[in-house]
Amino acid sequence: MHQSSQATETLHNLLAGLDEAVTKTNRKELTLAVKDCLVAAIAEREAFIAEALLEPSEGDYARRLLHRHRDALYSVIVMVWGAKQGTPIHDHGGLWCVEAVYSGRIEVKSYDLQLEDENGRIEFRHATSVIAGIGEAGALIPPYDYHTITNPFDQTAASIHVYGGDMNWCNCYDEAEDGSYRRRRRALSFTGQ
Repeated sequence: MHQSSQATETLHNLLAGLDEAVTKTNRKELTLAVKDCLVAAIAEREAFIAEALLEPSEGDYARRLLHRHRDALYSVIVMVWGAKQGTPIHDHGGLWCVEAVYSGRIEVKSYDLQLEDENGRIEFRHATSVIAGIGEAGALIPPYDYHTITNPFDQTAASIHVYGGDMNWCNCYDEAEDGSYRRRRRALSFTGQ
């Protein structure tokens, strides 16, 4: 199925806006500008992501590349969350990120790092929980980027993630029996590749 000319224009405008936003040198200003671009594109209510990218994946959430900046200044990833799918606590490997809900609803839980000792034992404190719906967005700037994303609902959800480069790995945090966590580096790939 072909996208409408309006959908093509919405995607073109989003990418042009992102190209401009990532020229800012202040990370907070940059992520706010990226957030504004995503929110504006989603607010147009024109489906600008191809349906093939919005298909859920069996067993785990889907992660698909929508766009990579020609100079690798940013990448745009579509994530599709089937019912009850989600992530462990993770970071973004030092990259800034802006996440926006494209369809459905997701739950984002943020964590504060409380302790990291010489034995690799890590403790987190749950900071906030947010149920985000269509057009809602948030920015994550290291070192304040520890979080989980889940879809606790029965309806499939999709979100758009703009990263400050190619996010091909992250740190995941696995819970130990004593309630602390251990860091594990996880290589990331795209669904279907």
